[in-house]
Amino acid sequence: MIEDKEMSFLDHLEELRWHVVRAISSVFIFMIAAFIFGPWIFENIVFAPARIDFVTFKYLCKVGHALNMVESLCVDIIPFKVQSRFMTGQFTMHLTAAFVLGFIVAFPYVFWELWRFITPGLQYKERKNSRWAVTSVSFLFLVGISFGYFIMSPLAVWFLSSYSISDMISNEFDITSYVSTITALVFGSGLLFQLPVVVYFLSQVGIVTPQLMRQYRKHALVGILILGAIITPPDPLSQSLISLPLYLLYEISILISAMVVRRKRKEEEEELRADQSQV
Repeated sequence: MIEDKEMSFLDHLEELRWHVVRAISSVFIFMIAAFIFGPWIFENIVFAPARIDFVTFKYLCKVGHALNMVESLCVDIIPFKVQSRFMTGQFTMHLTAAFVLGFIVAFPYVFWELWRFITPGLQYKERKNSRWAVTSVSFLFLVGISFGYFIMSPLAVWFLSSYSISDMISNEFDITSYVSTITALVFGSGLLFQLPVVVYFLSQVGIVTPQLMRQYRKHALVGILILGAIITPPDPLSQSLISLPLYLLYEISILISAMVVRRKRKEEEEELRADQSQV
């Protein structure tokens, strides 16, 4: 991108257009690959959290044997069927799953392209302080995606498929509902894990402070516990698998905010000393 001369509004739009085109193209390429291997992806990735041989259920069962909680943690059956009640249901979900996987795989490059457009508009100090932005955002996004897929999705599927208010009702979910639920949990986790990055930039501009986050720590904890209770089976271990990582993420965000505030205070003191020495 041109950095040495001032660009007009139309030049900025043209630059943005090409960054967006390259980002979308990368998603489209991976989407085509995922669409081609659709049957394998649905069998081994999309429907995997709904099978009792999924890696999460295996480890839960091992923990159940170790803690003498076999009945609570060993999953013997996930009682539901997936159906397609719309003529376009399977094709639409094939496209949706391909797009989601394409976006996940291409996300680091997509964010890198957008960051390349934003970076020239930052001051030198801002560029220096955010030089690890692409790596941090990509890493946290992939960790969040993994958390959503391996922890939140299987526990939510297990709970929702086992929940029943009457024996007369059988759980036969539409494929659109199943894929949409898994997508929401996985993407939601990926976005949720961006909390440290969001706090970092909000702390840079003074909107968030560690004191403010400590003040609302109890509120955050209550919200996290409610979330864990909603999407997990009613046992302490399953709720802990959801709640503890999210609370740890909140505490890490407090430390990041404190680090930013200390660094800003130190820079201000150095600038003040420099100004006083020039007088």
